[in-house]
Amino acid sequence: MPTITFANEKKEIQVPAGANLRKEALSAGVSLYPGIHKVANCHGFGTCGSCRVLITKGMENTSSKGIIESARLAGLLAYIGNEGTMRLACQTTVKGDITVTTCPPMNMFGENFFS
Repeated sequence: MPTITFANEKKEIQVPAGANLRKEALSAGVSLYPGIHKVANCHGFGTCGSCRVLITKGMENTSSKGIIESARLAGLLAYIGNEGTMRLACQTTVKGDITVTTCPPMNMFGENFFS
């Protein structure tokens, strides 16, 4: 069984292969939504972009990005500079061990922001 490690929460959970990251995080009590998004979110349809996470280890152990996810992430400022590691939890299937950073901050001063 794959293990999801939540870096901010210092929590590890075991999930079945093929599990949805959003569903497993919420069932384990891990908050994916900052501020008002706790109430005002798309409930897993991939349209709001508020369940964004950084996969800091094990990106190869997740599903590939789909059209909806790629389009949604492209419109987020937080995505700039994190193209290789940012995912929407609601659109991510876990296939192996991963480490996740929830509610990542925007990196407006990172080296890739203005490129």
